This record gives sequence, structure tokens and C-alpha cells, in this order.
Amino acid sequence: MEPSEHARATAPGAAGDPMVGRLLDGRYRILARVARGGMASVYEATDTRLDRTVAVKVMHPGLGDDQEFAQRFVREARAAARLNHPHVVGVYDQGDDTSDGTDTIFLVMEYVPGHTLRDVLRKEAPMAPARALALLEPVVSALAAAHRAGLIHRDVKPENVLIADEAHGGTVKVADFGLAKAVSADTQHTATGGVLIGTVSYLAPELVIDGRADARADVYAAGVVLYELLTGTKPHEGESPIQVAYRHVHRDVPMPSLVEPGIPDYVDALVARTTSRDRDQRPADATVLLHHLHRVEQALRDGLDSDPELAADLLPRRTAAAPDEPASPDDTTPEPFDAGALALLTEVDPRDSGLVDDGSPDRTTALERHPAPPAEPPGGPVTEPMRTTTATAASATTTLPAPPTTARPAPGRAPSRVAPVDTTERRRSMKGPLVLLLSLLLVAGVAAGAWWFGWERYTTTPGVLGLDEAAATSELEDSGLRAEAGEPAYSENVAAGLVIATDPGPGGKVLDGGTVSLTLSLGPERYDVPDLVGQTEDQAQDALAATNLAFGASKARWSETVPEGQVIRTSPKAGTTLKPGASVDLVLSRGRKPIEVKDWTGESFDDASAALEKRGLQVSVTAEEYSDSVAEGDVISQDPPTATLFRGDTVSFVVSLGPELVEVPRVQAMGVDAATELLEGLGFEVETEESGTYLGLGYVASSDPGAGEEIPKGSTITLFLV
Repeated sequence: MEPSEHARATAPGAAGDPMVGRLLDGRYRILARVARGGMASVYEATDTRLDRTVAVKVMHPGLGDDQEFAQRFVREARAAARLNHPHVVGVYDQGDDTSDGTDTIFLVMEYVPGHTLRDVLRKEAPMAPARALALLEPVVSALAAAHRAGLIHRDVKPENVLIADEAHGGTVKVADFGLAKAVSADTQHTATGGVLIGTVSYLAPELVIDGRADARADVYAAGVVLYELLTGTKPHEGESPIQVAYRHVHRDVPMPSLVEPGIPDYVDALVARTTSRDRDQRPADATVLLHHLHRVEQALRDGLDSDPELAADLLPRRTAAAPDEPASPDDTTPEPFDAGALALLTEVDPRDSGLVDDGSPDRTTALERHPAPPAEPPGGPVTEPMRTTTATAASATTTLPAPPTTARPAPGRAPSRVAPVDTTERRRSMKGPLVLLLSLLLVAGVAAGAWWFGWERYTTTPGVLGLDEAAATSELEDSGLRAEAGEPAYSENVAAGLVIATDPGPGGKVLDGGTVSLTLSLGPERYDVPDLVGQTEDQAQDALAATNLAFGASKARWSETVPEGQVIRTSPKAGTTLKPGASVDLVLSRGRKPIEVKDWTGESFDDASAALEKRGLQVSVTAEEYSDSVAEGDVISQDPPTATLFRGDTVSFVVSLGPELVEVPRVQAMGVDAATELLEGLGFEVETEESGTYLGLGYVASSDPGAGEEIPKGSTITLFLV
């Protein structure tokens, strides 16, 4: 479903789009079209009720006219809305707007400004395996969450993988869960055929053959995406969608190292495992695939150019060749697909399917499956090339190469290696019964061999899912089979120690006395946040990667105890148990917080002391001095006068005692000259005035201030004379 590109860029042809400016459901104001694909167009819109930017996917009118589709669409939208995962595009709402007289079916989703994985492919592919797996891991994580919830995507491809821009964290998100299923008119293979909706470059073979999809179809598509990331090309190309579908059924995905030498053997093996044409050979779902992906990532982090043991474990198991048929290195298909089924596919004209042909090689395509013909048409086997015609009368005919056919004897005749016989009546009468007898014996032998090699020597694998190892082993031994413990895997919904998968799977064929590999659950995959205090940011990120947790963001904070650049704490805190891929934020030290100190000279010492101590500084008084110019209690001087200090540093002060005080002596009855000399000797200024009883005697009657008062040195004393 190509219109998953939520990047902020008006798509070509958006000008004059009648949707722009509409208010859907009385709530969503359509602003601009950002993408247009086979099924729908995506618009940037404003949710007027919550005042937020959203992405609105509007189905093309041809689809919206189908009431059955509308019901399926609602079902799938509700299922997708239940997914709550950091790598899944959130589904907010769905609706059907009829304000303009037509059914406008739409889906409201999280708006992800940025680009798609297809854009990254165009710029970077082919890319290093570590980079390719780093891009694929969140996609597989999202698919794993969906599979655990019982939801299959059905259209995994780079266009449906959104990557937010750096301003929004660069998060990878998967969009359009279940939409292909909603659009398909029939998802099951029936006698009346059906329509297959999808992108042929990523369709699993079983989808092409019988239309049945399970989690392994998503695994196949993810493997194709990985191949494309590693090589920059698709594994199968063709001139038409049906040619591409034919190659998915009849050709294995090649090893990426054939295109890009230097890719490790275990990366090749991972691609081969996920894209096996036999779905039983693929990981059972994306949770199992995620486990294998982590194993490969660890090998890459260890710098291994080759790991034969890991590669052998990942490679799909090859089946034994028939007795008269030597095994081929390229033969990994355990059972032949019905080539005739492909001959029954026709490409549906986009105008009839409701889809839009936007010219993209990766557009969503509709392929119609027709009822199967008799096993063999009258007159012998079909040897003509497959021919497919489109549903419209004016469409062209597409010719595909037919699968290899082997000449067979006509019905009723057995193959014979007997030499030509004479045409005499006598010889014919003798050898005729002999030839017939030999033919019958040969047919019986072939039938017996086919019965033995095809059925009798095999037994059916019993279902032991959900049992513990001992119970599963006992059940298998009762059926004449052996059990072996395979590689364990994590599971969100199966308790640790119980069987989550078997190889072969339940109901599969296995040789009598053969071995069934048990995959035991490790329980939910969880990791504890490590203690990262004191580590550098790079060291902390490496430690998180080693525990399958993701680095989220860094925040800087002042610290009096942790050196600059080192981790103070994590969020969530150390010891918290998280799911794989969960983000952990780091709080990094900026070092000690600097404190700017101003000059408090001439200001109150009490104010200075309170302010500095509040900021964590120490205050000391080195001296108290008299001062005629600085008031008592104020600062005479400070050390340091101005500076940048740190918590715990000391600022020293000299504090004023105010002016020095001197006691006024008794000068009453003293001569004016003697009194003046005494007072001036003590540092006072002297003034004289005649008292009210002045007689001219030249003696002091009183003074102001009076005797015994303490006044600052330099003060003026007035003498009153008598």
C-alpha cells in the first residue's frame, strides 16, 4: 500500500485534488496530499477536535463503493488499532464520510514526517549487513508484536516502512497492517477462485498458489526486503506482475553474496531461511525471526567474516532427493508447486478492482484466481507456454515460459524399454503377453516404490505444542519418533520450558523413527537495564546494545560528584526489566555547577552571607574594623572580590564596626581654653556659645553632648559659657 509515505511533500498531481480542503466526518480538515498509491491516497490533515496533525488515508472511490469491503475495512482497522508498539504507526480512527453524496472511506493514523525505507534504498543500497539489519530490526519487532496479537500484515515492503526525520527521533515505524486483507475480495482458495491483492515483488509463494496467508508470509516478505537492502536489487524481476509471481513460486531467492561478494555466510543463511519457498522451513513468525536476527547481529558485532556453525543452523533443511534423482545444490523445495495454478491467474484491470495504476513497479496489484481445470486436458498433457489475459477485452496477452515438463506415456500405456520385435504373427503372439506382463510388473513396481517412498515410510508429526520437554518427548516416542532440543526461542505468550514450535510442524511428515526438533520457550524476552553510572556516553551505548536495549536520548545535568561526560543515572533506573528494543535515556554530567560571586562591598554582610550560603558557598569574617565611611554591619572588603566559584568554596569578608566611639569628659566649670584643649585632644571638634546666664567669666557652664555620652570621634561638642 504505497501511500504510506507520510513525508511532508505534496505528491505530484495533488493540485486540484477535490479532497483538499474537505472536512471529513466534521472533524478532519484535509490540508495537502502527500502520497498516492494503488489503494488509497494519503493526506496531511488537522484533527480539529484535538488540534493535532494526523495522516488520513482515503480509499479510492472504486473500493469505497463495495459494501463488503467497507465491513472488512472496519474489521481490519479495529484490529490494527489494538496494536500499541513503538515501531507501529498508530491508528486513531476510521470512518465513512457521505457528506458529498458518495462513500469516502478513510483511516486516520499517526502522522510521521520524514521518508520511507524505499527512499533509503535508493540512496544507500547496497549497504553493509550491519546497516541493513539495523534498519530491518524495528520492522521485524513490529511484525512480531502484530503476530503475537494474531494480526498479519500481508503487504510488507519498503513503501510501508516509515522513518521519521531527525527532528522527530528517526524512529522506524510500520504502517498499513491488514489493509491488503481488507481489500482482497477473497483470502481463501476456493473452487470459485478469488482475488489476491498485494505487491508481487514481496509475495510469498503460497499466497500466489492458494491465497492462504499466515505469519510466515510476512517473514518471507521481510526476507525479500533484507535481500534488497543488501544488494540494491529485487531477487525476482519480470515484465509483468504474473511473471514476477511465477518466479517467486519456481525460483529460490539467490544468496546475496552472489551479487555483493563479502557478505558473511550466516547473513546468506538468514536470507535463505526467511525466503524459503517451503513455508515450513521459515521461522514460524516474526518473534522467531527476531531471535535469529539478533544472533546474526551479534556475530556481526563480533567481527566474524564467517561462522559455519551459525550458517548451518540457519540454513533451511534440505529434503532428500528421489531415489532415481540426484540431489541438486539448488534444489531446496521439498514439494513441487502446482505450476498449473499460475496459469489460472489473470491480472485484474485497475479500473475494475478499484486500484490505481500509478506507474510504480512496486504498486499494489490485483491478481484474479480462476477455478482449476481437470487434472489433464483431453489429448494429453499441456506443453504450451502459460498464457494469461487481463479481464478487459482490450488488454494484451502476456506469455510466460512454461515450467519444465517431462514427456509421459499416453493413458493406458506403460513405458517400455523392450527392443523392436519382428512383425511376424508368431513373434507377436509370443512377445505380446510378455511385454504386457513386464509392463504390468513395471507399473506395479513403480506404484509400490511411490507408495513406499511417498507415504508408507513417513508418519505424521503429533501436536506437542504447549507441552513441557518431558511430556513432548514421551508423546513423540509413543509415535515411534525421537525428540531433540533445538535452539530455544523467546515467546510472549508461552511459558518458559514449554514447546512453542516443532520441526517438522504439527501434522507434517517425518520418516518413521525420525527426529523431531523441539523449540522450547524461554518465556518473554526481557533485559535488565545495566548500571551505567560513571561510564561515558559511548560506553553506555555499547552496554545497552549488548543487552538488546536501545539508546534513547541524552540529557545533561550538573553534578558535584560525577565527572563531566559520565553517566549520572538512567531512565528507567538500573535494574528495571524491559522488553528488547526498549529505549533507555541517559543523564550525563556537565561537571560541577559554576557559581558567579558579585562584589558585596558597602552592602549588608547579613544579606551577603545568606545569599552565598543558599548557593552552597562557605562564608567567613576575617576581621571587624571601625570605619568612618562604612556603616556598622556592612562589608568593608571581600576576598575574592568577584569570581566564579564552586559549591563548598569560601568567601571572606571584613565587616565594619562603624565609627569608633569616644566618651565625652566632664568639662563643666573648666576654663574655656582648657576644656577646648581637652576635647580636641580626644578627637572632637569644639564650638562655643554664650549661655543664658553669660557674665563674661570665660568658664564652661555645660556641654552638648554631655559628660559621659559616647559619640563618634570627630563629632562636634558645643560648650556653653558663663
